[in-house]
Amino acid sequence: MHKKYINKVWIVAVVAVAMICTACAISYKFNGASIDYEKTKTIQIDPFPIRSAYVWAPMQAIFNNKLTDIFAQQTKLRQVKRGGDLVIAGEITGFDQFNKGVSSDGYSQLVQLKMTVNVRFTNNKNHVEDFERQFSATTEYDATQQLINVQEELVTQMTKDITDQIFNATVANW
Repeated sequence: MHKKYINKVWIVAVVAVAMICTACAISYKFNGASIDYEKTKTIQIDPFPIRSAYVWAPMQAIFNNKLTDIFAQQTKLRQVKRGGDLVIAGEITGFDQFNKGVSSDGYSQLVQLKMTVNVRFTNNKNHVEDFERQFSATTEYDATQQLINVQEELVTQMTKDITDQIFNATVANW
């Protein structure tokens, strides 16, 4: 008798959970994009040339690829070469390094690397959202290392940070 009671409770519980799961549909967007896909269907991302005094050539490709990837992966916008509903253009304006920490012997312990990007955003569906703004990111490395040995990793980190900032400023409604 006790076993039949447990089986009935189990069946009722399974049916109740199944009914709850099919009756409710909850949808969350974790990427933060707030795009009305009925009005906005395309995005034009122009290549960002390097316009800084210090130039590391691979930085341009790393940045441009990451910027197009973030919009391809986190939105349903179709990327076009011209005439986009949204247009992102600009240039890499700064790539600088600064001594940050000095040890007791007077030598630098840390070097700070800073990347700055100027962005012009045009929303052809709502020009109130247009802007031109600077975005930047910094990272540090041990002064005993040469920049050439850590440059790719550090540029990749800063690029991710800056492209996240651009994504949030252009299509996220924070």
